[in-house]
Amino acid sequence: MSDSRWMARILCALVLFLVPLNAAAMNVEINVIGAREELSDRLRNASLVIEAAAKEDATAQDVLAAARADYLRLIEVLYDEGHYGGVINILVDGREAADISALAGPPKINNVRLRIEPGPLFRFSQADIGPLVNNTAPVDGYAVGEAARAGVIRRAARDAVTTWREVGHAKAQVDEQRIAADHARDAVLSDIRIAPGPRLRFGELTVPEGESRVRPTRVRAIAGLPTGQIYAPEDLQEAEQRLRRTGAFRSVVLEEADAPTSGDRLDFSAALTDAKPRRVGAGIELSSLEGLTLSGFWLHRNLLGGAERLRFDFEVGGIGGNSGGIDYVLGGRYERPATLTPDTSLFLNFNIQELDEPEFRERSIRVGGGVMHRFNEKLTGETGIAYQYSEIDDDLGSRSLEHLLFPANLTHDDRDDPLDATDGWYVRLEGTPFISPDTDKIGSRIYADARSYIGLGEENRFVVASRLQLGSVSGADLSEVPPDMLFFSGGAGTVRGHSYQSLAIDLGGGNRIGGRSFLALSSELRTRITDVWSVVAFADTGFVGQDSWGTENGDWHSGAGLGARYDTGIGPIRVDLATPLDGDAGQDFELYIGIGQAF
Repeated sequence: MSDSRWMARILCALVLFLVPLNAAAMNVEINVIGAREELSDRLRNASLVIEAAAKEDATAQDVLAAARADYLRLIEVLYDEGHYGGVINILVDGREAADISALAGPPKINNVRLRIEPGPLFRFSQADIGPLVNNTAPVDGYAVGEAARAGVIRRAARDAVTTWREVGHAKAQVDEQRIAADHARDAVLSDIRIAPGPRLRFGELTVPEGESRVRPTRVRAIAGLPTGQIYAPEDLQEAEQRLRRTGAFRSVVLEEADAPTSGDRLDFSAALTDAKPRRVGAGIELSSLEGLTLSGFWLHRNLLGGAERLRFDFEVGGIGGNSGGIDYVLGGRYERPATLTPDTSLFLNFNIQELDEPEFRERSIRVGGGVMHRFNEKLTGETGIAYQYSEIDDDLGSRSLEHLLFPANLTHDDRDDPLDATDGWYVRLEGTPFISPDTDKIGSRIYADARSYIGLGEENRFVVASRLQLGSVSGADLSEVPPDMLFFSGGAGTVRGHSYQSLAIDLGGGNRIGGRSFLALSSELRTRITDVWSVVAFADTGFVGQDSWGTENGDWHSGAGLGARYDTGIGPIRVDLATPLDGDAGQDFELYIGIGQAF
């Protein structure tokens, strides 16, 4: 063959791959003969050639490849809907796409026509499956006379195997299946045989040497695989989830052995990929009155080789603001998972802070420890003991306080997304009994934070978010409690539109202090405008009272405003503009900028 012919073929190939398709001039038609609307829609949505032709940079080769792939995709849809005698024609400029060579296609395509005849609907003439677990039945639709959809057959087999696994038969599988279509009678014969295998118990969990920087003994302790108990898929999933929750692993898979050991026990092997042990993060928030707040953290996720977590947090607030001076907070927390039980962690923590607030100045240090228990995926609780020393300057004078604290909390969280929830609830209850060694006074502080999220409209375009905060301090006078354990209202976390901590207890003579009772209500209507932009309308109200239950010497204030959110993919950037709903309504405004929703 001459060199000129080889060059011509090379040039044709280049044209085939590089000449762009003029999508505007292409005519794509799809005609489904005699099908119900639901089936027609599924076929149209499954077609790749329609999608390919709509792309401006698509080439003729792209469209031809999509057309050739459509035969299998459309047949799968027909089978899934119970049509086993369908006829599919895909004509590319009048030629059947299947007859056009993928390597010698046309340099340009003008028309693509899809013609689909689904054919008759096939029904089950036989729909047998077994053996099944006692008191169970095949999935809906898998019965004589029903439409013989391929998807129903697959679900029937999968569900039968899953049900056997749920009662301990970990090696259950499809042993034999006979599926035949009778085109003369428009019928399908289906017979599926299940091999349950023996009922098994959990065996040992092995961790290959060098698989992870976390010690094998700690991997087994954290996983908490219930060795000796009857196999249950949910127990296996929970063991994997316990390992993931430590944050020490990027991926976790507990692989079951190929065969049981003696005593009908099934061993497992841990396939682990470690996460990077260290992590740092930072945050920023800006308020027109409170000024700039900077925060950050440093985290180690495998401190001693047992998936122990050590985290330090710092925050500097009030920078350039008009709400007192600058606040400094430094905290640290050490956690050791799988202490006492696989779902119980030991923690030690400390907190050092200097708060220069409008109504007080406080320097304090708190050290303590305790245990955290996870009851299930949504419910966690903590309890512990701590010592706090505080030096205080406020309108009650200067003083030093010591307290022995017994903090406990319970958190229920079923939000769909903690950073930008559109559905679910969040409830946190805190109770802190305390004793003052100096005065022998015994008191308590309780606090509750409840949030709800209701999505409305298509894809939760509208979200109604609500929040309720309640607090009370009892058993001690105002002077016997550190100011940061009392309650104020006003600012981004309580009532927007009012100055930070502007609502407190008026002692007369210009003296003010935090209250022993607190109530705040907030509501937002979040409306998504585009995929990344949302607008928010909100209203807040708050109450602070002098006594423990808000029955005397208390006051209310309220605020409202509008905001915007920009979704970054990892959380929204928030901008809120609020005004009081009291005497300064529409005259004073507060601006809030931060990362994440207000609540």
